[in-house]
Amino acid sequence: MRTTILSACLVLAVFSAAAEELYRQYQPARTSRTRESTEWSITYTYNAVDSKNPRLLLIGDSICNGYQGTVRAKLGKVMNITFWATSKCVTDKDYFRELDLILSAYRYDIISFNNGLHSLTTSREEWKNAYRAAVDFIRKKCPDAKLFLTNNTPLKDPKKTAQAKELNSIIAETAKLKNLPVIDLFSLMDPLDRNKFWSDTYHFRKPAVELQAERIAQTVRSVPNALNPKANIIQRGTETGPSGALR
Repeated sequence: MRTTILSACLVLAVFSAAAEELYRQYQPARTSRTRESTEWSITYTYNAVDSKNPRLLLIGDSICNGYQGTVRAKLGKVMNITFWATSKCVTDKDYFRELDLILSAYRYDIISFNNGLHSLTTSREEWKNAYRAAVDFIRKKCPDAKLFLTNNTPLKDPKKTAQAKELNSIIAETAKLKNLPVIDLFSLMDPLDRNKFWSDTYHFRKPAVELQAERIAQTVRSVPNALNPKANIIQRGTETGPSGALR
């Protein structure tokens, strides 16, 4: 009996070690990037106890954090939402450790993946390699999820916008290389009046956020059999949320 228990524990340990090591196979071995003075991560999983209905995972930065609530308002009756917004560049080894945690937590039917606005001055070659490794890791961890590459939004500063376009060209090349669709938020935002739709260099006012959320929602709705149109999901909050109740 004791031998059986020890054998079972050994098998579990081996599987656990293998799972733990998977993300390490994808994270960059080294990087020349310097971290920001403040690095941050925000993640919410709405309706966490609902495992019957489809779930959308939004990955990005503060732009993602800006539109996730509006996306939820548009899709919340037919699917649940998880989002992870972070300042970390994909060249940061810790990015993959946190990404692994997010991807392992729930089953996702659709994933929108964005990274870049915190990487405007990162080495392009390092970013390309780490970005493509992150795409491969997501596909490995969630092989049944429909993956979209969401590109970076333009900025109020023309120089920074040019840098975002450089990263977006790598995203477009990656999408073509790996046969993945792109959610193009850049072309949606770029023609807009910077003074009217931007709240600062990076971020957007409500009308622009509405446009971004609708583009994402339309894309999700276009995926065959991804939604549960008859679900009429009730989005439940909690009194123990960071602000007292989740909105």
